[in-house]
Amino acid sequence: MTNLLHRFRAGTGKLGWNHPSATNVPETITVSSPAFSEGGPIPSRHAGTGVGDNISPPLNWDNIPPGARELVLLVEDPDAPLPRPFVHCVVTNIATDTSGIEAGALSVPADGPQAPFTIGKASMGKTGYLGPAPIRGHGPHRYIFQLFALDKTVDLARHRVTKRRVLKAISGHVIARGQLTGTYEQA
Repeated sequence: MTNLLHRFRAGTGKLGWNHPSATNVPETITVSSPAFSEGGPIPSRHAGTGVGDNISPPLNWDNIPPGARELVLLVEDPDAPLPRPFVHCVVTNIATDTSGIEAGALSVPADGPQAPFTIGKASMGKTGYLGPAPIRGHGPHRYIFQLFALDKTVDLARHRVTKRRVLKAISGHVIARGQLTGTYEQA
């Protein structure tokens, strides 16, 4: 079965990065992680349950434009053998004066009025970070951490934060973007 799925991948065309709401927007934000380098392997502690510890990796960013009112983070796997990329995390309401997120901050949903951001639903209806757990033998998968700066705030209730709803809400309001790609493979 793995051999049959080996060539089937969702592709990058349906990533949030390539959605009409985000294309033709300057790629001026620098996204990085002290846990892995651009294009490098993601450590197992950040891999999904059953494969690793499912602890979200630390992320850093800079060059947020002065007119930004909110940041949105979308983490997707375009190599999943699905019709669309697998969504590993959706986060809205990230303050523009922050320079990153600590390790584990996305692993447990933030609740309450003092929460620093809103964590939405990933694929399979799960809330919070879903670490890499590709099919064994399917080859390396890319995990694309996409950060979008908006000129307005997204007003979605936590239970309504999904990739589809977020992309609709940010349409016409993305003023800058940046991304970081990590890889993970189960041999």
